[in-house]
Amino acid sequence: MSNNITYSISELAKEFDITTRSIRFYEDQGLLTPERKGQTRIYNRQDRVRLKLTLRGKRLGFSLAEIRKLFDLYDADKSSITQLSTMLELVSEKKAALEQQMEDIKVVLMELTSAETRCRSALDEINQKKKA
Repeated sequence: MSNNITYSISELAKEFDITTRSIRFYEDQGLLTPERKGQTRIYNRQDRVRLKLTLRGKRLGFSLAEIRKLFDLYDADKSSITQLSTMLELVSEKKAALEQQMEDIKVVLMELTSAETRCRSALDEINQKKKA
């Protein structure tokens, strides 16, 4: 695949099913650095890969600042050792946060089930009194 392949903002937006506004926002956040010809943005293969990684990172729950940090680490150290170590730390933090959220959700579900049971009992009691 040639490194000279370029993409327009609308081509990337269509490919990744996002808005051009989102792409411009990622650019404003320092995640993408397209070339400019006048007002036209010209994205290269690296921009496309970074956009794909940004969207994947967001899906995994990473903030744009965390994603940018990973990009910056990669740019500073192409061996990826620092980037991979940082990624492992971030993944561990996200997993812990999600596990805590799952526990919190379980507690809320139990409380809702209990409230539901009390409400149904109260309704049954009211309906029994009406029949009597």
